[in-house]
Amino acid sequence: MPTSPASGGLGSPSWDVETYGCFADERSRPFHDLVARVGAADPRTVVDLGCGTGALTATLAERWPAARVLGIDSSTEMISAATTVGHTSPAVRLVGADVRDWQPDVPPDVLVSNAVLQWVPGHRDLLRGWATQLAPDGWLAVQVPGNWDAPSHALMREVADRPMFAGPLDGVLRGAESVDDPAGYAELLAGQGCSVDAWETTYLHVLDQAGEHGPDAVLAWVSGTGLRPVLDALAGDDDLRAAFVEQYRDELRRAYPPRRWGTPLAFRRVFVVAHRA
Repeated sequence: MPTSPASGGLGSPSWDVETYGCFADERSRPFHDLVARVGAADPRTVVDLGCGTGALTATLAERWPAARVLGIDSSTEMISAATTVGHTSPAVRLVGADVRDWQPDVPPDVLVSNAVLQWVPGHRDLLRGWATQLAPDGWLAVQVPGNWDAPSHALMREVADRPMFAGPLDGVLRGAESVDDPAGYAELLAGQGCSVDAWETTYLHVLDQAGEHGPDAVLAWVSGTGLRPVLDALAGDDDLRAAFVEQYRDELRRAYPPRRWGTPLAFRRVFVVAHRA
């Protein structure tokens, strides 16, 4: 999953594997773009931090068949789904654990973390630690969403600030401070003695080309990711939860009208690949 985008830190949201997987092609593309820039030739140990169901972790084993590949994820829903959705591979071992608590038994040659660290407060310190744990000639590859100012997220925060939701949702949603820009990550990891390749990409995902979601394709998208903390926080009040979804849905419909060919969603992502030479 981009890999379990988000199942990384303490307090990370619950996950609905089926909902998350509805847009698997769009969510997996950044993972492949990230890993393509990793120059490891014959690594012995490869770790995917925030592996989700292991669907994309298995592609690491395909690229480096001689490597020991380990996937770490805090979401029991995602780890449990690994066998039921057929994403297991004999070359991959998946472990349920918080990425902030994980410690390697041997210095890893490749560390990958895809769409995870936006959920982890203080992740910059975590990145410094990961860089120092790399084996000589090791690689660290990280991708995080950078779309906090996009309507999908700005409107979510706007609705959450309305009087009827402000109390229950106080402190639930994070903003642009959650992640850094490419230059910030480059400076951080260069400070650990790494050579760094950092960039950003804005994808234009064309959602729901078959029209299955009608005017609510973007609502379906965020229901598998960014909306999860809100749904969790309001889980004890069905009426309030339904009211939030209705009001947010109405805002999304105005911001993202469907076209004849699908619903376009611009999505910025930030990438950094660090090499410990």
